[in-house]
Amino acid sequence: MIRYALKCPEGHRFESWFRDAAAFEALAGAGHLACPDCGSSEIAKSLMAPQVRPARTAAAAPAGETGEGALAPETARERALAEMRRKVEAEADYVGLSFAREARAIHDGSKPARPIYGEAKPADAIALIEDGVPVAPLPFAPTRKVN
Repeated sequence: MIRYALKCPEGHRFESWFRDAAAFEALAGAGHLACPDCGSSEIAKSLMAPQVRPARTAAAAPAGETGEGALAPETARERALAEMRRKVEAEADYVGLSFAREARAIHDGSKPARPIYGEAKPADAIALIEDGVPVAPLPFAPTRKVN
């Protein structure tokens, strides 16, 4: 897998993952990529540098902070998502792969109500929704899963 920083002719910047460089070229050449802001299918790779932080700085930085590197939030949407992430991580308990079990236990009253977030297999998430358990996907991966 490879992650590319991408841009459209309107100057909107975003990122996406691809199986390899050939997969990006095939999708871009066929017009199957689109800017999430304006919908343009003229997508090009943008200059991207790895975000590397010395261990001392990483230990002192709050969880979820991206610093001033290439991945720092630039658009209003990116800033809103970063704020949402900070709020979820500050106010909810991360339950990891136990999310479906914990959400169901909270819903049926066998565990005390509290805000949680974590990870669930698609089939487990669908089962929760079908059973009336109020869940929603988050537009980011938990900090603990980010390399």
